[in-house]
Amino acid sequence: MRDSPQEFVRNFSIIAHIDHGKTTLMDRMLEITRTVDPRQMREQFLDAMALERERGITIKMHPVTLGYTARDGEEYKLNIIDTPGHVDFTYEVSRSLAACDGAVLLVDASQGVEAQTVANALLAVGNGLALVPAINKIDLAAADVDVTRDELEEVVGIDAAEAVLVSAKDGTNVVELLEAVVARVPPPTGDAGAPLRALIFDAQYDPHRGVLAYVRVVDGALRRGTRIRLMASDRVYEVNEVGIFKPAMAATDELAAGDVGYVAANVKEIAEARVGDTVTYAEGGVAKALPGYREVKPMVFASLFPVEADDYDPLKRGLEKLALNDASLSWQAEESAALGFGFRCGFLGVLHMEIVRERLEREYELEVITTTPHVAYEVTTRDGRTQSVENPAKLPDPAGIEIIGEPFVEATVYTPARYIGPVVELLKGRRGEHVSMEFFAGDRVAVKYRLPLVEIIVDFFDKLKALSQGYASLDYGHVGYRPSKMVKLDVLLNGKAVDALSVIVHEERAYRRGRELVTKLRREIPRQLYEVVIQAAVGSRVIARETLKPARKNVTAKCYGGDVTRKRKLLEKQKAGKKRMKQVGNVAVPQEAFLAVLRTEN
Repeated sequence: MRDSPQEFVRNFSIIAHIDHGKTTLMDRMLEITRTVDPRQMREQFLDAMALERERGITIKMHPVTLGYTARDGEEYKLNIIDTPGHVDFTYEVSRSLAACDGAVLLVDASQGVEAQTVANALLAVGNGLALVPAINKIDLAAADVDVTRDELEEVVGIDAAEAVLVSAKDGTNVVELLEAVVARVPPPTGDAGAPLRALIFDAQYDPHRGVLAYVRVVDGALRRGTRIRLMASDRVYEVNEVGIFKPAMAATDELAAGDVGYVAANVKEIAEARVGDTVTYAEGGVAKALPGYREVKPMVFASLFPVEADDYDPLKRGLEKLALNDASLSWQAEESAALGFGFRCGFLGVLHMEIVRERLEREYELEVITTTPHVAYEVTTRDGRTQSVENPAKLPDPAGIEIIGEPFVEATVYTPARYIGPVVELLKGRRGEHVSMEFFAGDRVAVKYRLPLVEIIVDFFDKLKALSQGYASLDYGHVGYRPSKMVKLDVLLNGKAVDALSVIVHEERAYRRGRELVTKLRREIPRQLYEVVIQAAVGSRVIARETLKPARKNVTAKCYGGDVTRKRKLLEKQKAGKKRMKQVGNVAVPQEAFLAVLRTEN
């Protein structure tokens, strides 16, 4: 592939709902363009992480540069970014779209338009990208192309007359899709002679080369030896390598205006190469940075604690490196009386939280305890101050609270009409309020409900899939805070609160949640030498209690006959000793018990 002038460059992304075939389509494109040696080719080629291959989902965006010879004989450089489809990774999609000029909107012909199809299409249109609709899986017996076309026009609002019909599995019409991209996606419009402006849209850390920044060059050019300035940190570096993704990193002479690639410049400090930052020349560079990205707000919060205290620093380094590669992850240090030193982390959803935890365990060989996930509440105190509280331990004294604002979302569920009854019951059971219901072609329904975020972060998605036999899909967006009757539920062991198990719950759910927690703890805590009282309390009011009976040593085992008062004396001595231990001793709760309870909660 020769160095291409801008008119022969196409930067586009593949966007779709989860499981609609993005990664399989990328496999066929890699094969058709012979970017990957056929002997090295495998399914889900760009899903390099073991977690992605095991779960069958894309977690990280994956850029790749293809050389494509079109039917008119021209050689094109296609810079493609394969994106995730799950709602928790929408921020990954938005970052990839900022580096593109167009997008292939892929829709499953057997499933039709689903929640993330609409959400991703709106993201692309909002970024001003050219959309190329493609209907995938036309080889399936359940495929209904006409209905899918109607849904694209009715639900998404785009002209589906020229949608390309493809089968990513067997490669049908993938070449036609590449031709459509060449014809409909505009080339980049950058000035090669202007001062350098390049957007960092992702990054990774290499222990030998430092931070490797993934960039889209808007103006100017990047070459080895170029002195660059990172505008956010105002630090100057010298470039020692630039390159493209084929799909492995491959060094090139330069990255010109319109190109997508990586730059290595011995950036050792992880915090200095921020996603969304602008790269320019150290001398004669631009004064105004590129727009970058809107700051993402975490939706779900949980604490991560190392099982071994010595792993605190490795856990901190692991979070730093993951945050470089995952701009939607936020974290800060915290201390728990029960679990020691750890970090309070913000995530976009529970799946995001699970992925971060598993990456820490696999990539950095750390064993961590994850506390129960929470959302951020907006608390207004009686003196008029408002604060955000995402940790139950930081909730102010109830006597001083005027209002607790609970975060609400507007959830859109796309489902076949035959499942509408169970889906609506599920939404109502989660304190949902009906907004609208719209029927589309192909017996599809879009149901909108407003409901508390906390009601959907744990098991809602799994229950939705179970009720609809896997056909329903979910998308949601934050719509603000509403006053709610929320209370702090504490777990007490012999009268002492365990901060790691405290939760903020709705007043109506407090008793059931408290009963669940004390029952689980009674099963998990090993018996002590004295009685342990496990309580769930709201303020000073105990709402659930379990008692763990003491482990009893048979102190009369050596008494063979004789006066009964001898046995009674030994038993009374044992009783007095246990009473003294109960007064001065703390309950010994192993971390395995916390781990078991928290995993069950999650």
